[in-house]
Amino acid sequence: MLIRRATDADFDAIWPIFQQIVSAGDSYAYPPDTNRTQARHLWMAVPAATYVFEQDGQILGTYYIKANQQGPGAHVCNCGYMVARAARGQGLASAMCEHSQKIALTMGFSAMQFNFVASTNQGAVRLWEKLGFATVGRLPRAFNHPVEGLVDALVMYKWLVEEYP
Repeated sequence: MLIRRATDADFDAIWPIFQQIVSAGDSYAYPPDTNRTQARHLWMAVPAATYVFEQDGQILGTYYIKANQQGPGAHVCNCGYMVARAARGQGLASAMCEHSQKIALTMGFSAMQFNFVASTNQGAVRLWEKLGFATVGRLPRAFNHPVEGLVDALVMYKWLVEEYP
């Protein structure tokens, strides 16, 4: 297992994972018909950094990290994680989230915030809670799930440094 910084060439392997997850419309707030060019921009250009989870030469997962806000909020980062359907349930998201917290600290971030976690994404909610994230906000009926309809979106947050300044 290797989690490493993504290169431009990695997008060929990231794209099918991105397309599979986003087209389902049940976890990310990207339009389900996001095209390859838009996806490359969203996942590779906008973030401060993008990483891949590689095993036996195959990319099975990916995450990005970026500042959640600018200026006075720039010490809080935001991350997004994607795991190929065939590789789910093997601990990849957990490993990437733990890795991203270490990377966040090296990049100078003090906290991590997930802005829009669909409440129906119970696996993610359980994992983030297990990894120390607290639900600090609930946006009623903010996520339009393709099967469940309007469901709540959660704001989840974790302070990363040992002590408050």
